[in-house]
Amino acid sequence: MREVAELNGDGIAAELRDTIHQLNEALGSPVSFRPVDWSLERRESSSAALDEAIEMARDLGVAMKYPTVTQSMSPNQVLRDRLGLAVIHRPCRSYPGVSRNYTGDINLHVVRVATGGTYEDAGHRIGYHSAVSIRIMERTPVEHAAHFAFRLAERHRRRVVSTSKYTIQRAADGLFEEVVAEVAKEYRNVSHDRELFDSLLARLIIKPEQFDVIVTPNEYGDFLSDAVYGLIGSIGLGASASYAFTPSHQPNIGIFDPAGGTAPDIAGKGIANPSGAIEAFGYLLEYCGEFEMGRRLIDAVHDCIAAGESTRDLGGQLDTAGFTRAVIARGVAGT
Repeated sequence: MREVAELNGDGIAAELRDTIHQLNEALGSPVSFRPVDWSLERRESSSAALDEAIEMARDLGVAMKYPTVTQSMSPNQVLRDRLGLAVIHRPCRSYPGVSRNYTGDINLHVVRVATGGTYEDAGHRIGYHSAVSIRIMERTPVEHAAHFAFRLAERHRRRVVSTSKYTIQRAADGLFEEVVAEVAKEYRNVSHDRELFDSLLARLIIKPEQFDVIVTPNEYGDFLSDAVYGLIGSIGLGASASYAFTPSHQPNIGIFDPAGGTAPDIAGKGIANPSGAIEAFGYLLEYCGEFEMGRRLIDAVHDCIAAGESTRDLGGQLDTAGFTRAVIARGVAGT
């Protein structure tokens, strides 16, 4: 068995967790969960909550993470800092059957440097009229992101685009593009282009299917990921994975979670859309070496939605439990 840390959070987290447990049992996967409560209530009552979650994720090397509330301090940022999570991967694939403005097929990946940018420095005010913050770019996290992006592209359509504002942010974004170009020389079978971020956004909106893998600095990747999920119809359909790496750029910690939030307005009602959590669990299974099982699960989500078996937020009639049963029927029984 492969033991996986389970970081339980707030809002709809409990309903998503129940779905994943049912799927794990139905699949007969080799994964078992070791739970830890890192909800807001637990974090506020015990300073050990974050320490426990971080140590468990580090010791086991893999975690399934559920949404949690952010107030004065972001637990996700603490997790990234203390585990050395350098890369966030956001796969994005369009779903037949989901109402959206753009109707073409989308199958792309956003690879985001998880450190640096302006997110590392909260900045400070300078009197009444001004404020300042520092923008940071470091070579090693960019190297990790670039290697991850090119290896990912080797398994897909062999195209990587790096994007930033390198003509304006000549120091920070210039370093980013310099490092990606250096890494690109090691992957002669993958094409590499660079593009200004604003230009890429325009092309993405017009024709997103032309993109395969996009690698980008921290805050650009944050913007880009949500924009891409908007193109496929819902951020609730998104999965996310964050990785730490060895010095040779091999992932050695993987944290998997749905891209959506805690959804407190529907928590406890049994109507949450678990698609993003299911896909995240599918990628976790792939990371644990169960590639066929993980891919079968991800494909089952798409097949269900394409057949009209979806939750109410996507125009269907199923609640969380009903959608879970539908995915089990397609992903396990193969019906």
